[in-house]
Amino acid sequence: MIPPPPPYPRPHGLLDGKVTLVTAAAGAGIGYATARRCAEEGASVVISDRHERRLGEAADALAELTGVRPLAVPCDVTSEAQVQELFEAVEQAHGRLDVVVNNAGLGGTARLVDMTDGQWDAVLGVTLTGTMRCTRAALRLMVPRGSGVIVNNSSVIGWRAQEGQSHYAAAKAGVMALTRCAAVEAAPHGVRVNAVAPSLAMHPFLAKVTSDELLAELTAREAFGRPAEPWEVANVIVFLASDYSTYMTGEVVSVSSRHP
Repeated sequence: MIPPPPPYPRPHGLLDGKVTLVTAAAGAGIGYATARRCAEEGASVVISDRHERRLGEAADALAELTGVRPLAVPCDVTSEAQVQELFEAVEQAHGRLDVVVNNAGLGGTARLVDMTDGQWDAVLGVTLTGTMRCTRAALRLMVPRGSGVIVNNSSVIGWRAQEGQSHYAAAKAGVMALTRCAAVEAAPHGVRVNAVAPSLAMHPFLAKVTSDELLAELTAREAFGRPAEPWEVANVIVFLASDYSTYMTGEVVSVSSRHP
């Protein structure tokens, strides 16, 4: 018997008063779920995404759910100029930045023998280099203040091999390594850097771009016999962003049973 997802959580004020930026927060996946959970936990949320129309729709949906419309700043993390504009907009609007959730990532499927340089560069450019840019920008604001939290979104594929995923796996393993190194550099300044490694979190876009056969295969590998709800991953991100994890840094937390 496959247990159903648990009830949606009640807020506990875990992020009261914290200014929180979530990248790639448009749509119906982990980014939007994280922005919603952060807002529900009391954070002043800023959302960004490269899809301006969907970003506006996400901001409207959050306003309807929480009563507060978040600042929404279009940003393509492959552009250093746009990343700088994003972080400047947060500073101008709120005067500080307490939490950054680096959710932007790009997937795809291609066997390495057939993969083009363009496919490799596109996935690494968003998923790894984009995360580096936003982590760097966050540290430049947080280190002088002596506080702050960064949570990066990695994947169990950074640990485990999967056919057709060499570019994505390399990017997510890179995010794990980036997290650990940034954490060591940031710790003396009171800034924490951690990551989550989700396995299979179901949302409409994933269902659209993934075959039923592969989804069934991936689901069968999960201990609970079902994919995670995006908000279940977001809950772990909220924990890492909160004061309940103040002695954790440089960690990659598996949100599944699939840690090697």
